[in-house]
Amino acid sequence: MEDDIKALSNHETFARFIQSIEAAREEAIGDIGAASTEQIQQLAGRIVAYDDILKMVNWEALRMRHQESLV
Repeated sequence: MEDDIKALSNHETFARFIQSIEAAREEAIGDIGAASTEQIQQLAGRIVAYDDILKMVNWEALRMRHQESLV
């Protein structure tokens, strides 16, 4: 899977897709303030999943690599 991620990392469309995952993570974090206890648990699970994806693809390096094409 590492080789696949490395190959995908060459494409700015992949970087934009991962950027949308980061945006979804930030939105979920923002939703926590108005959430019930049950909703907080669901949001926390989503945030952890988003974090796992961002770590798996090394989002920081990917963002730097495609910084000119990411808005």
